[in-house]
Amino acid sequence: MKKIKKEDKIADIISKYPESLEIFLDYGLHCVGCFLNQFETINEGAKAHGMTDGEIEKMIKEINKSLRKKGQ
Repeated sequence: MKKIKKEDKIADIISKYPESLEIFLDYGLHCVGCFLNQFETINEGAKAHGMTDGEIEKMIKEINKSLRKKGQ
């Protein structure tokens, strides 16, 4: 299983792991529907939306936990 990192592009993660979309939205990261998400990393998008480093790490852990549960 690939571990999601803050350096990963938002669009790549959503494309490979569509279930991550709900988690992004839960954290207020609504840029998932923006064309820029294909160029922005999770960290860049989250910072642009005012998220702290702690919030970003928590979100990424939640995504990875979700993927482990699904065996991805």
